[in-house]
Formats: sequence, C-alpha cells, structure tokens
Amino acid sequence: MSEPEPRTCASCGRRIEWRRKWADVWDEVRWCSDACRKRKVKPVDRDLEAAVLRLLEGRARSATICPSEAARAVGGDDEDDWRPLMEPARSAARRLVAAGEVEIVQKGQVVDPSTAKGPIRVRRA
Repeated sequence: MSEPEPRTCASCGRRIEWRRKWADVWDEVRWCSDACRKRKVKPVDRDLEAAVLRLLEGRARSATICPSEAARAVGGDDEDDWRPLMEPARSAARRLVAAGEVEIVQKGQVVDPSTAKGPIRVRRA
C-alpha cells in the first residue's frame, strides 16, 4: 500500500506524517500530537487568523507582515499581553497556509511552514 497524502494538524498547522499504525483510521486523524488534540483551536486562534488576513488586506499585494503584528492586533500593545500570542500567531499563519490563503517566507523565499525555524514573514498566496 502506498502512503496517502500528508495532512495538516487542525491545531498547529504542521504537517502530519502518515504512520502505518494509523492506516485504518487515517481519514479520522486531525491532530499531530496529544498536546494539539487537547489544545484544539480556540476563539483567540480564529481572531489571530482574521488579524493576519486583515493586516495583509491593508497592504500592497506583495507586502508581508510579521506574526507579531497579528499578536499585537489581538493582544494589545502591552508586551506581557501580546508576547504569549506569538506561537499561536505562527500556528494561525500555518493554518492559513494549509487553507491556501497565505505563504510563509524567509529572506523572500517561500518555506515549508512545518519546518521553518527563526523569523518568518507572511504574505498573500
């Protein structure tokens, strides 16, 4: 049996690699880990997705944003409020990549959102 196409985690937006033990239930696999299954997608995550799209809408077609801009838009200007939203903002961007709405870039080049390390930028697809 050939391996089916990889899926995207519903919570963090990272690629879920096929595992033989999941062969019978692959159509039901939605999360990459127990931690993502427990966390799920919360209203703040949807707010971050909307903030990314709204920020990109207000910019030139080729412009990019930093996930911190979305975190600040949702959490406010106080660093203690927006800083904890940084990883959720990156996850929101990865989910939007999976939906085909945005791309994640580093140094102007599109990168795999599941493996990108370090600073990233988000632009419209």
